[in-house]
Amino acid sequence: MSTVNPTTATGTTTQSNSTSSTSGTSSLLNKDQFLQLMMAELKNQNPMSPNSSDPTQYVTELAQFTALEQQTNTAQSTAQSAQANQATQALALLGHTVSYIDPSGNSGTGVVQKVDFTSSGPTLTVNGDTGIQPGGVSEVS
Repeated sequence: MSTVNPTTATGTTTQSNSTSSTSGTSSLLNKDQFLQLMMAELKNQNPMSPNSSDPTQYVTELAQFTALEQQTNTAQSTAQSAQANQATQALALLGHTVSYIDPSGNSGTGVVQKVDFTSSGPTLTVNGDTGIQPGGVSEVS
């Protein structure tokens, strides 16, 4: 099995007949680091040597990477859908009378006049009170 030492700039490979074990610490690779390691491995393997690597290892690693990429895309898509859903729900409150708790913890009732979209999500303006989270709305009439 051919392994790549990620700390060297040259991508030096070493032969090993045993499986590598992890110490008490684990380091996670991001997508770019994984691709760099895979390319270094491909560049340094010898296809003419039967001992250079397991021929199925590359396909297995690529399949795992593809599955991880799909999971990442699904998570991003789900997060975008949740944000769109929050925005839709906040916009649906425009013009409705709501009971709410403002950022200082005081409760109130009033008509939703405006929806602002901030980096942390939508906030409502009710009777001039700004920054009210849609989750702070307890009743809509």
